[in-house]
Amino acid sequence: MAFSIKFNTKPNPKSDTLIFLINEGNKLSTGAKKADKKYALSATLKNNAQFTGKSGQTLALNNAKSKIILLGTGDAAQSDGLAFETMAGKLFTHLKSAGTAHVTINMDGIKTASGLKKEDAAAHFGMGLQLAAYNFEHYKSKKDKTAKTLKSVTITSEKDNDAKKLHKAYMAIADGVCLARDLVNEPPNMLYPKSYVQRIKDELKPLGVDITILGEKQMEKLGFGALLAVGQGSACESQVAIMRWDGDTKTKKAPIALVGKGVTFDTGGISLKPGPNMDQMKMDMGGSAAVVGTIKALAGRKAKVNAIGIVGLVENMPSSNAYRPGDVITSHAGKTIEVLNTDAEGRLVLADILTYVQQKYKPEVIIDLATLTGAIMVALGLEYCGAFANDNDLWKQIEKSSHNTGEKFWRMPLDEAYRKEMESDVADLKNLGTSYGGSCSAAGFLEHFIDDGVKWAHIDIAGTAWWKTDKPTTPKGGTGFGVRALDDLIQNNFEK
Repeated sequence: MAFSIKFNTKPNPKSDTLIFLINEGNKLSTGAKKADKKYALSATLKNNAQFTGKSGQTLALNNAKSKIILLGTGDAAQSDGLAFETMAGKLFTHLKSAGTAHVTINMDGIKTASGLKKEDAAAHFGMGLQLAAYNFEHYKSKKDKTAKTLKSVTITSEKDNDAKKLHKAYMAIADGVCLARDLVNEPPNMLYPKSYVQRIKDELKPLGVDITILGEKQMEKLGFGALLAVGQGSACESQVAIMRWDGDTKTKKAPIALVGKGVTFDTGGISLKPGPNMDQMKMDMGGSAAVVGTIKALAGRKAKVNAIGIVGLVENMPSSNAYRPGDVITSHAGKTIEVLNTDAEGRLVLADILTYVQQKYKPEVIIDLATLTGAIMVALGLEYCGAFANDNDLWKQIEKSSHNTGEKFWRMPLDEAYRKEMESDVADLKNLGTSYGGSCSAAGFLEHFIDDGVKWAHIDIAGTAWWKTDKPTTPKGGTGFGVRALDDLIQNNFEK
């Protein structure tokens, strides 16, 4: 984000553009009422029947003494934090082509949904701008200049210091989201296991995160036969990155563990994927990106919680050394697995690191995230991810965080039938079930690697990690999905 966001009780005197909020039905906010006499806002609204104050609707006043933009807030009773983020995202779309340099957004006396404080609304607005401003153009020789003229945004709020404190925490979360987006958007010749590890070190070590890396020799000694099988066809060495954030040093409470699939490129291996859209398989590490982004958010806002993030980083390639359909491999848990399809590789990566994190760190709760199955998109489309939870209370916590952040989760079933389906005639398990319920049988496979009594949720984000169209606060491409919900979950249920 090239521009700064500041909070104050007064407008920035350098502002070349002033923005006033208008409630649905063209009702002026307190700040707009104060400016009405000077800028004739009421008279302008009477002459513009198309502007109704709908959320995110904008109206530029060309005949005003200064450049003025009216921004609709919609129904005040429905204006929760997410609504303010969305209207900020829509405003940013207008601003980036308007040629403004310094903007003041007047949020004095705004009306909000019940339970949302005005300073929190202002902070959410700032976060919406920050998320909407994300772009990925590292590899373009000519950069997009349409948004570069914007230098500063000042948000006026009666409680500017409170808004500033809230926004600082929200900035840390947004930084985590944007890091996750960057990782997913990186081309696979630039982001492969070893370069990914270096990126993790560069981003997280300065924030006080302890990082341990396991290379192939270490994993061979530990018996990571499932993960190593997936990566053995690639010239790129597989890696496991363990990120430890100890934000609660006063207690010995067990950590929460976040586990991510990090297949930096997935050809399908010997079970080769179809050619069309294979380029998008650079996003098959979206689960790991969400874990890395969440750890950055926790460290950035100095969360008082102990958390472990572990990601298995591999590249799934066909070669003379690649694992094959029909192979039997031995996982870190000691369970043997018959390989029926080398494109069902993510569950193999997760199996080993799920076992390792339980044995090594004894976590209170485990949540894994993975772009695991195309079947989840058949079931839920691109709006919802699938959530499998072995504990009802944990699911209720996840569901609440889904509502709080706008990241949509839908509970899917865990059942003995799905676990049974993944048993093999040749080995202990097989990595592929029948043609039906593929996301459920994949979760059933993973459940074989969860110890008794451990609270666990598996989040299949295959449909939500990558979008082909822009949304108000999420440009197309890597979405960073999962960071906000995980941070909210931890903040409300596991922090001191």
